[in-house]
Amino acid sequence: MTPWVLRLLLVNGVMFLLAYPNSILYRLLTFVPGLMIERPWGIFTYMFLHGSFMHILFNMLALFFFGPRLEARIGSSDFLRLYIIAGLMGGLLHLAVAYGGTLFGAALNPYVGLVGASGAVFGVLYGFAHYWPHERIMLLFPPIPIPARVLVLGLAAISIYAGVAGTAGRIAHFAHLGGFAGGWIYLRIRERRSGAFRRKATKGAEPTAIDRISGKASRDEKHWESIQVERLHEINRSEVERIQAKIRDKGPGSLTPDERAFMNRMAGSD
Repeated sequence: MTPWVLRLLLVNGVMFLLAYPNSILYRLLTFVPGLMIERPWGIFTYMFLHGSFMHILFNMLALFFFGPRLEARIGSSDFLRLYIIAGLMGGLLHLAVAYGGTLFGAALNPYVGLVGASGAVFGVLYGFAHYWPHERIMLLFPPIPIPARVLVLGLAAISIYAGVAGTAGRIAHFAHLGGFAGGWIYLRIRERRSGAFRRKATKGAEPTAIDRISGKASRDEKHWESIQVERLHEINRSEVERIQAKIRDKGPGSLTPDERAFMNRMAGSD
């Protein structure tokens, strides 16, 4: 279990016990667009509330299964940012539809509250499909495996149809779409920044011929040698082994900034 996935599971569980459905605290922390001025915190706190046991169960199962691998891939800080931004985007899209939904043919009551981590979790689902689009996910109903990208596209299509068609659950559907959008936006910005850094670091990234002949190792490589692979979680271990194989085949200069940052985290420097 990765750090922020565990913390988010615990926080959601504790909040479900403290702010149980229809309690005073629950109503105070629910996001109600019509009360945005009076309760601006609702757009953040709503993603830690759930309306029923089944509601929190499915959201936390999705976070448990998809979150650790994504957090290991992009790092704990970026994972938390993606989660929060996806949740906020879910609330913002709900807000936009509540006040301008006639453009979509599905105006919503601005005084109907929104709760649930679905928007944030859907951002995590998008992130998983972004990095492992062909990974096969076993569905519960029906029990068949489908590629991650097909799952995400299918869920997005269902959310669009259900929201625009005006079904009873349309509020949550728009939050799902906002979560997808938040995940997509965050990863696009992250990759653009990473690409800019990569272009700046290209010169001098590869060790010189003299360095190769003399056997001089980079500071990073020496640090990475301290990683105790056998003590890592299975997810992290497989990623470290993949990167180590890449270093052997193409040299340390072939690593992306994300891969270097990952190796530094595993070595305990991040």
